[in-house]
Amino acid sequence: MSTNIITVSRQFGSGGRIVAQAVAEKLGWKYYDRELIEKIAEKSGLAKEFVEERSESATSGQNLVYSMPAGLGGFSAGQSVFDKLYVMQYNIIKELADKEPCVFVGRCSDYVLRERKDCFNVFVYADMDFRIRRAEEVYKVEAKDTRKFLEDRDKKRRLYYKYNTDRTWGDVANYDLCLKSSSIGIDTCVQIILELITGARR
Repeated sequence: MSTNIITVSRQFGSGGRIVAQAVAEKLGWKYYDRELIEKIAEKSGLAKEFVEERSESATSGQNLVYSMPAGLGGFSAGQSVFDKLYVMQYNIIKELADKEPCVFVGRCSDYVLRERKDCFNVFVYADMDFRIRRAEEVYKVEAKDTRKFLEDRDKKRRLYYKYNTDRTWGDVANYDLCLKSSSIGIDTCVQIILELITGARR
């Protein structure tokens, strides 16, 4: 079966988002990253900033569960907003994947679409020095300690992924392809994915 869906999971600063966007553009496929946040915000009635902050960094524990006012965005009083947001995200990803070929960035999309035979899952990672440089130069991160900032981001994504999937974020067993952008370059990452996907579609 040919590939119609690509998911790209990534370490912050690895260039994974750029890789995903370039692949989608060259294939002429839909690209979903922040667009998912807009769709979830619209459906839930919550602010985009709130959804974005919690869409990949919620963790298990008491801080996850607090009450939402009854009737706000369809939430019931006493329910976990994090669980509700994840269910919305889960359903939206599935709906979009059914419509047309597309590329998803993060948000457990590899897990959500795990039963699809036409889905190709990629993980992009990089050396810490490479990530620190990109975080400061490309994303203009102004943290006192950029390394700690990145380690905290990794921890949040790892906990979020574990909480929602019971799998390990970054585990090679979860992906069809793992690419080290700091070693081979972002452009080469794009090229490898394209060659694999276009070859699979022939």
